[in-house]
Amino acid sequence: MILALAPLAAGAAEFRSIAENGAILYDAPSVKARPLYVASRHLPVEVVVNLEGWAKVRDSAGDLVWVEKKALSDTRFVIVTAPLAEIRQSPDANAPLAFQAQNQVVLELLETVDGGWARVRHRDGQTGFVRNAQVWGL
Repeated sequence: MILALAPLAAGAAEFRSIAENGAILYDAPSVKARPLYVASRHLPVEVVVNLEGWAKVRDSAGDLVWVEKKALSDTRFVIVTAPLAEIRQSPDANAPLAFQAQNQVVLELLETVDGGWARVRHRDGQTGFVRNAQVWGL
């Protein structure tokens, strides 16, 4: 049986998130492959290859791993890559601060906004706008 790898079109990044706590990430597309690590729920990943039942994904560190497609969600999240991201009340660098998020904090992506901003929600319910350069997963 021949399985064709279907890379995504150039420039068409497909971001998803881990749907469940404890999703196992492997070094090959098989549950018999070597497990590399366990991902937490909501971790954003970029799908780089689709294969029947499996997706090769890239995480914010640039690591490439395989995950079962059933462990992925269409709900979008981003992860803070800046030491301390400033989330503003509006998409303006001079807007009042809504809250701050430390490196590696995962935020739900509500929408992208012109001018290099994204509207996000923290798990405690706070919302605001973060500069795209301070997060990964867009």
